[in-house]
Amino acid sequence: MRRACCHVIWGLCLIAFALAGPVVLKAQTAGLAMSKGQTVYVPAHSQVFYGDKARTFDLSATLTIRNIDIKSDIQITKVGYYNETGKHLRDFVDKTIQLKPWTSTRFFIKESDVSGGAAAFFIVIWQADSPVNPPLTECVMIGASGQQGVSFLTRGIAIDEKK
Repeated sequence: MRRACCHVIWGLCLIAFALAGPVVLKAQTAGLAMSKGQTVYVPAHSQVFYGDKARTFDLSATLTIRNIDIKSDIQITKVGYYNETGKHLRDFVDKTIQLKPWTSTRFFIKESDVSGGAAAFFIVIWQADSPVNPPLTECVMIGASGQQGVSFLTRGIAIDEKK
């Protein structure tokens, strides 16, 4: 009896997921907004805290910018790295980077560079000649010590739109 009940519950869950799946996908793609450029805020962390005494665990960070438009190039005009108090630490782009469709570029912060602190961030400014799908901006943070490893991902969010 108990096994039959579990099968019914699992069956109902699968039906619910099957019915909800297309709705979620439709909601995510229905609002596809094209853009000619944006300023994007990307959270990054060069350290995370752990334990009762808030010890720090150092992380490396890799920012990736992916041109997900299938037809048009985009230009990356600025990639700035800032610490947790908003202080500008450095720029990564000396001259505009041209990204063809479905290509990407990356920028790396070493694990030994803890200047950003626990709430560092990148500011990415990009532009395009015509409206395009905005690029996917992500930061992967990874750290390892002994047999302990930590990794996680953050996504950028547009904070300004080019007019």
